[in-house]
Amino acid sequence: MKSRILTYILFACVPALACAEGKTELMPFGTFDSWAVRHIKESFILGGETKSMYSIGPKEEINGPTPLPKRGNSPWGTSNAYAKVLGVETVNITVTPEKHGNGYCCKLETKLHTISAIGLNFNAVAAGSIFTGTTADPMTSEFTTDPRAAINMGVPFKKRPKELVLDYKAKIVNGEVVFANSSSMVTKPKVKDAAQITLLLQHRWEENGRIFAYRVGTASQRITQSTKSWVNNHHLEVRYGDITTQPNYKSWEALSSRTHKAKNKAGRMVFIEEKGWREDLEPTHIIIMISSGCLPPFTGCIGNTLWVDNVRLVY
Repeated sequence: MKSRILTYILFACVPALACAEGKTELMPFGTFDSWAVRHIKESFILGGETKSMYSIGPKEEINGPTPLPKRGNSPWGTSNAYAKVLGVETVNITVTPEKHGNGYCCKLETKLHTISAIGLNFNAVAAGSIFTGTTADPMTSEFTTDPRAAINMGVPFKKRPKELVLDYKAKIVNGEVVFANSSSMVTKPKVKDAAQITLLLQHRWEENGRIFAYRVGTASQRITQSTKSWVNNHHLEVRYGDITTQPNYKSWEALSSRTHKAKNKAGRMVFIEEKGWREDLEPTHIIIMISSGCLPPFTGCIGNTLWVDNVRLVY
């Protein structure tokens, strides 16, 4: 009875704390307690193993590679990929649910995916990532040289949050970085990897099939060290306008014309070309990307892992 009373008191305090720091809105499915799953059997030439591929959204279970219908209001895409190239089917899984408290969290892990066929090993490095947007399904040969073309980055959004808040835990290996791009070759570039959290608010428009954007707001952090336990209620400030002269500006927050892609009105994937900083404009889209790595495609430190939960925005 005493424990029930204590629990009630603790939960009764939550609204007061939320009011003290401003209005808080949980991102849809940001508790990561609801997942859909497809059980996909890889091609016989690869061993014919059945693997479970997870998506963040309304609960559903499907046997086979049939794409999950877009249901609910889940804004999340993941780096999990079902690929069908020259009739060969395979699955790469870097994002999974994991028990956390009374529910689940999201586990993101950098992995080396190896496929053995015709006497050769084909390797690909993938960081575990979740982001606001969608991933091509299935992945086909056109994406092997340009994986960014498979990710339609960002979702419509018109608000102006002051902070991104989440809970996280990290295991940063600080080992060798590996580059492997679906070939038999593996190299080890002399760079360092880290987990990364990014939020971008953009005001987008389209001209002649090209997508342009002004950067309205920015928040980001790289996680370079492991944590002993969960870091709860971690706050990242959203800075508006031109942040290049601010003390906490980081080089990776610079404007970019060749980092993210989105689908234009004709349905073609094109780069989002950021043209400048505009604090005064209303956002049209939000990009939130949380990843176990910060390096370009096919590059990462194997074993780096980031767990995240309770992603929300404060106003």
